[in-house]
Amino acid sequence: MSKKRKKKRALLPFRLNVLFAIVFLLFSALVLQLGVVQIINGEEHQAVLEETTNDIAEISVPRGMIYDSEGNVIVGNEPVYSITYTPPKNGDSSEKRLEIATKLADIIKMEDKAIDKITEREYKEYWYVLNSDEANGRITASEKETLDDSEVYDLTLERITEDDYKELESDDHAKQIIAIKREIDSATELVPHVIKNKNVSEKEYATIAENMGELSGINVATDWERYYPFDGSLSGILGGIKTGIPEGEEDYYKSRNYQLNDRIGTSGLEKQYESLLKGDKKRVRYVTDNSNSIVSQDVISEGQRGQDLQLSINMDFQKELDKIVRDELKSAINKHPGANRYLEDAMAVMLNPNTGEIYAASGQHYDREDNKYESADMNTVFSANAVGSTVKGATLLAGYQEGVVKMNQQFFDTPMKIKDTPEKSSYKNMGWINDLQALQMSSNVYMFNVALRIGGEYDQKNGESVSFDQDAFRKLRNYYNQVGLGVETGIDLPSESVGYVGTTGQAGNLLDFSIGQFDTYTTMQLAQYVSTIANGGYRIKPHFVSEIHEPSNEKDKLGPLAETKSPEVLNKITATDDQINRVKQGFEMVFQTQKGTAYSHLSAKAKTYNIAGKTGTAQTSINGTDLENWTLIGYADDENPDIAFAVMVPNLGIISGGTQYPITYNIMNRALEYYYEHTAPDDEDKNE
Repeated sequence: MSKKRKKKRALLPFRLNVLFAIVFLLFSALVLQLGVVQIINGEEHQAVLEETTNDIAEISVPRGMIYDSEGNVIVGNEPVYSITYTPPKNGDSSEKRLEIATKLADIIKMEDKAIDKITEREYKEYWYVLNSDEANGRITASEKETLDDSEVYDLTLERITEDDYKELESDDHAKQIIAIKREIDSATELVPHVIKNKNVSEKEYATIAENMGELSGINVATDWERYYPFDGSLSGILGGIKTGIPEGEEDYYKSRNYQLNDRIGTSGLEKQYESLLKGDKKRVRYVTDNSNSIVSQDVISEGQRGQDLQLSINMDFQKELDKIVRDELKSAINKHPGANRYLEDAMAVMLNPNTGEIYAASGQHYDREDNKYESADMNTVFSANAVGSTVKGATLLAGYQEGVVKMNQQFFDTPMKIKDTPEKSSYKNMGWINDLQALQMSSNVYMFNVALRIGGEYDQKNGESVSFDQDAFRKLRNYYNQVGLGVETGIDLPSESVGYVGTTGQAGNLLDFSIGQFDTYTTMQLAQYVSTIANGGYRIKPHFVSEIHEPSNEKDKLGPLAETKSPEVLNKITATDDQINRVKQGFEMVFQTQKGTAYSHLSAKAKTYNIAGKTGTAQTSINGTDLENWTLIGYADDENPDIAFAVMVPNLGIISGGTQYPITYNIMNRALEYYYEHTAPDDEDKNE
């Protein structure tokens, strides 16, 4: 027994020593590892702990302003209080964004417009947040296994019914939260996004300012909104802006460094000159740590608001033209309400034929349903109609150039009958007339002969069939295109109509084409066409912007000149100077001789302006009712023109037993009188 005890006592110290050795080795390994971490890799790990990220955020600046020719603000920037949300690096969680929106809804009230935009999906998404367990329970385990997260979420929303969320539709507070969260969700990290900037009350502004510590990412600032001092005049041409990249144009704008919440020109001049108006963004450097908290920020560049546009438009003239066109449209409708039951629109353009600068462009529309008149200035570039005899100058130029008619050549004006085609004639039988008289008295038959000859038919028909070269349509269109009919004018707007091009090719269609009753044209095309005649054959781009200016430090004042828009010639027509002057002589006879179709409609003052131009009437119909489109083009004075005009009024009723209301002439008379009395360049000869 005693030997066994001694043996056990001898083994115990050995085992303890082994245990101590193991513990010592483990402890040594731990110390060694700590040494490696602290001594060898200490700086590296410390750097990781202290690691920060530099991010550059670009913040939009106010857009450039738009001025008229006299330096009056047409589109300005009005400072307004705003409430913004700036997401942190990598954004806030959905729960956090909802928390912020809920707190904000207790302080601010969103505009009715924002509430009205709430969609079915937004109601469902908000209901889902409030009832996530119930909503998730509507998805089976097998569906969760076979679908990805986004598909599961979409299916979950699909299974939320109107009965689930209908109470939200009558809950004003819930709708406020949804509207606010929509804005918060659309914000870009580190870039201030406007939650509300219209009608922010002083109480809202002050309350937010006092509680920003509890509202993560929320701030108050001064923002800007577009304002229009001239009460919507020229509104369509000026265009509009919108917050957010237009749908379908994401790639275009993102490639140009736009963000999802930028304000972008979407129409008119705002879109056409977007690259100039948007300015250079403010650039801010944010330093964030590993938890995405902002450590510091500094401004790299204050940016620069957009450049300013100065238009050739004189807003006093523009407002007066709007009034004239609206007054005359209203008068025509009121004077003959039965006959003019389809009359709704009237358009007029006034421009410089030598430079293409537009002085005024008005379109007025009568909304019969609401019984009100409204501005529709974009109709001057989009409303295309058959224009009638105003094209006869272009037809005659085509005949000269094709060699099928000579200056002073005569044709016998009597009704023309082509087999299987209704009889066609002028408004009266004129007998033997030459080219000048054909323009002066607006002979259809003369132009029919020109068109047929272009097609290879030289005999005036009286019931016989016609065999003509179909290429006559192409030839006529080519000459029309040269003067601006049937092609884009090149105006400085995002788009325009070129009108309708007839597709049938019967002999009767060719005759109609030659007198402006087949293809259709816009008022702006007519203005370019008559300007091309007036200036001796140069087709010049019409344009609204005449100068571009750098931003000024003075409120509502033009800054230094950056660029002047020079006249841009698109082409010189192939007619000779003698041929162009011959047409100009005919245009003078239209207005300045007693047999001219315009002479008797001129006011006493208008007769002193030495106007040249052409009248036009085209037959059309709506619902079986015969109607007429009236057009009028011209320029003044005939020797050295500084203004050209085009007036178009479609769908006038035909007055039986009386004279039609002279709406186009009244518009022209009043517009030219205002121009020469108030805005024309000083010239004693023109104002005698």
